[in-house]
Amino acid sequence: MDEEPQRLPVRAFIGLGSNIGDRCATLRSARAALDELPGTTTIAFSPMIETEAVVRPGAPPQAPYLNAAAQLETSLGPRALLDALLDIERDRGRDRADAERWTPRTLDLDLLLYGEQIINEPGLTVPHPHMHEREFVLAPLASIAPDALHPVLKRTVGEMLESVRSRSGASMPESGSPG
Repeated sequence: MDEEPQRLPVRAFIGLGSNIGDRCATLRSARAALDELPGTTTIAFSPMIETEAVVRPGAPPQAPYLNAAAQLETSLGPRALLDALLDIERDRGRDRADAERWTPRTLDLDLLLYGEQIINEPGLTVPHPHMHEREFVLAPLASIAPDALHPVLKRTVGEMLESVRSRSGASMPESGSPG
């Protein structure tokens, strides 16, 4: 079996979300699991922010989400990191293979940025293709890395958040914990 070559550490950002069960405990557990990944150190973890679920037309209503973001320094390659994130999700009751898209979930971990890399492979797109449109992703991310640069759009997280908020006319709280 071929092993992935050792890599220099890369700064990666992960979006976290949960809207089933004890959301806070699930995100804390996911944070602990991120800390245990080989060759990986959690540099920053945002405050948790409660947000209303984005419900697609025709889909049933959903409970609010608890969202957060993590900054990692990792020597895992992007595919290995994604596989590790999916393992963490499965360990907490979510299997993407068995679930419909945009449904409630115990845990959602998204690889948002991986260094300055642009990756378009089956099952792996970095930067995350919708991060620049989603306040629930950008608000926690901006609390830990407002100057992180989107390598395609050439805009910072803070600039993208400001743009999303100006389009929506409303904004989420900067930080906080659920009720």
